[in-house]
Amino acid sequence: MPKRKNTFSSWRRGLTQRAVHAGWAWVQRTGSVTAEHPGRFRFGALGTGTRLAFPLGTVFGEPWIHLGAHCIVGEQVTLTAGLMPDLDLGPDPILRIGDGVVLGRGSHVIADTTVTIGSDCYFGPYVYVTSTNHSYDDPHQPIGKQWPRMEPVEVGPGCWIGTGAVILPGARIGRNVVVAAGAVVRGVVPDHAVVAGAPARVVRRWTPADGWQPPLRTPAPVPIPEGVTPGQLLALAELDEETAAKLAELDGEAAELAGRSDGTATELADLD
Repeated sequence: MPKRKNTFSSWRRGLTQRAVHAGWAWVQRTGSVTAEHPGRFRFGALGTGTRLAFPLGTVFGEPWIHLGAHCIVGEQVTLTAGLMPDLDLGPDPILRIGDGVVLGRGSHVIADTTVTIGSDCYFGPYVYVTSTNHSYDDPHQPIGKQWPRMEPVEVGPGCWIGTGAVILPGARIGRNVVVAAGAVVRGVVPDHAVVAGAPARVVRRWTPADGWQPPLRTPAPVPIPEGVTPGQLLALAELDEETAAKLAELDGEAAELAGRSDGTATELADLD
């Protein structure tokens, strides 16, 4: 037999669930780090409008971390400068992040030596950027005990870094580069390129003389005209729905007329 539903328990569970969600939203808002409310963190620079979402990942060496304005750092993002906490890394910043950068949830930026990320870069979730790699020169020592190799990393402005990409020490990524999801980047990547694979290679590139080669397979999206308000966009979307409904209605009428025409033709054939 089906169990009887306990209306009171269901109501109490729903109320508790709402309270938990509201409490967690408050914790997220309160725990986020901004220039106005940095908490215990003392970044070398933390620009206006920049927010590190809560819960944070591992963060240390923040006096040598400079974040620009209007950046979004997702939940569980790791930002480190130096091999370990409480090191004196000198007068200059080690990790520089420009204005308007977005770092997706669970990403890691490990700057044991200088790492620079240009303005307006967008990182998907779980991107890994590191200036340090293991070494295995001595075959008799455990790899984890051998001194690592370090090389600076630079990501140019305007880049799009796909989910799960890995950017290795020594990488020099140019301006407006697309790094495909899961790509492993090392070496120099030219401006206006698309790279994919492990190791990543250039699969498409733009030059002033030839444009995109190979040519793009899809038309460029039409940008929203300047001055268009959100209300106008909503009205346009509703208009598009009405237009689609009218077109569907016209298609139905056309199909009905076609059916009638077929029936008339059959009757005429029978008369013949």
